[in-house]
Amino acid sequence: MNVLKSWIETALAHALGWALLHFLWEGALIALLLAGILRLCHPRSARLRYTFALMALLAMPIAFGLTTALSWPVTRMESTPAPSRAHPVISRQEFAATEPVRGHIWDRLPWLTPVWMAGVLLFYVHSLAGWMAAQRLRRIGVCAAPALWQERLLRLARGLGLSRPVVLLESCLVDTPVVTGFFRPVILIPLGLLTGFPVDQVEYILIHELAHLLRHDYLVNLLQSFVEGLLFYHPAVWWVSGLVRDERENCCDDAVVALRGDAREYAKVLAALEQSRSITSNAVLAASGGNLMERVRRLLQEPASPRAGVAPLFPIGLLLVSAALAMATRQPKPAPAPPPLRISQTPTRPAQLIAQTQEKPTAPAETSPYTKWLEQDVAYITTDAERLAFKRLQTDEEREHFIEQFWLRRDPTPNTVENEYKEEHYRRIAYSNERFKTAGVWGWKTDRGRTYIVYGPPDEFESHPSGQDGGSPFEFWRYRHIDGIGDNVTIGFTDENRTGEYRMTTPPPWAAPRIPVEVGADGVTTISIPFRAGAAGERFNIYGRVSTPEHRVVNVFEYEVRASNEGMLVYNKSLSLPPGSYILNVVIKDPNLGTITHEEEVGFEVK
Repeated sequence: MNVLKSWIETALAHALGWALLHFLWEGALIALLLAGILRLCHPRSARLRYTFALMALLAMPIAFGLTTALSWPVTRMESTPAPSRAHPVISRQEFAATEPVRGHIWDRLPWLTPVWMAGVLLFYVHSLAGWMAAQRLRRIGVCAAPALWQERLLRLARGLGLSRPVVLLESCLVDTPVVTGFFRPVILIPLGLLTGFPVDQVEYILIHELAHLLRHDYLVNLLQSFVEGLLFYHPAVWWVSGLVRDERENCCDDAVVALRGDAREYAKVLAALEQSRSITSNAVLAASGGNLMERVRRLLQEPASPRAGVAPLFPIGLLLVSAALAMATRQPKPAPAPPPLRISQTPTRPAQLIAQTQEKPTAPAETSPYTKWLEQDVAYITTDAERLAFKRLQTDEEREHFIEQFWLRRDPTPNTVENEYKEEHYRRIAYSNERFKTAGVWGWKTDRGRTYIVYGPPDEFESHPSGQDGGSPFEFWRYRHIDGIGDNVTIGFTDENRTGEYRMTTPPPWAAPRIPVEVGADGVTTISIPFRAGAAGERFNIYGRVSTPEHRVVNVFEYEVRASNEGMLVYNKSLSLPPGSYILNVVIKDPNLGTITHEEEVGFEVK
């Protein structure tokens, strides 16, 4: 279950989920366009109709693939980073603290991916079984056709311009003539058909099967099986694939008529085959394939049945349903979470918010806007690795590219124009600047401002602006759950000097003890890893990795610690590292429970 959940949280699962949803209307639109084109084509133009149907079938997996790629912008950009840039991935705890929109259908889209993959696997297994059954037909219950008929077959093949050798076999396992194989094609004739049908009628049948080989229909049939399995859930795929099969048989019928010129006699052959017809696997191509009676009417130039004209209405109705579904599942712009404090909301225009949050009364005029972005706008949401990577950039172009990817990595809906994470983050900064600003200090720099920016509005809010029993004013903020911290978290703030600046009185969640890294003058780096033991003798597995911002691993260490007593313990690790910037990743795991008790990433420099 953990493996499945980890897969669901990947960018590929999200991209495939969106592609599966969007293909509902894309597939219906392709089918609708094909239906419109076919109504403009003459019913007897089999080759033209077949070409358009095959193009529509090919367009479907292409549309699905392009949609997947367009729904995967973060991963696509991260796959080819420039040498001077680093692209660390934001952690789950950091992302969860920004209150993304939950409980809607787009949050469940990644769960469609494993269901779809299971369906694809089942369809491909079914196709493989059909192919294996077709191969068995070549070896079991067959005997070579008389030499006279083999010579006739070769003569007919040369007349069609087919140079590949074709083997003619009689089979007791087929009821109608079929052709199978591409490199070594075989035509299987029901036992007794060569002697039970007139010679001319048998040649009609053989010409039809040879036409399949001449047109490479066996390969097209494999392509159809691939598309049908990949997009099995969409009825439009099966409708278009059925059209390809019908028009393919019509093209082979036209080849027979063009060579022999007697459509009425050939129609009699098809009618005779209908009497002995049985269900045939899609892995083989049969002379009686498709809608045989429609083929007979077409050869005799009789009008099609009224039911045939209803078929194009199907993709139209499907398009309307799919369009309605796509519109219903389009993620709306999330409304800002209403804070419990009764303060008017600040403007929501991004330009105004950015300008406002970048103001700093005490900052000198020559301060770089990129320094302001790093030290003010995203000071609370960047990782150490990101800060190190950003400081190493040399040009403004690299910094602009980094900032763009920084927000894209945090965008919960990367396939939309809006970046809800970025807009909500600047809304929180603007609100903090308005609500928590004091004399000479912007609201985002205060304890309440930082808490609000990182965790959003509290679920419960208790305020005592006059204090109690003559004491200082204070507030309590309660959160039902904070990822990575726990449930029912209460944070207290007190204005001890009655200046309006409330200081945090309870330990802040974001101020938890970090792993200290000390670099000595001799270049020896000492890493102190604290962990809490509940009892003496408790074991912990410590895993550490030191790498560069370019993700080149420099050192890996692993150690098992057995607590000598209860309380906070420290494990020290010394490393000799050359000058440069480094990223330390540490994981502490409980081997008994198999759970991770602590996970942290720290950036440091060796000078």
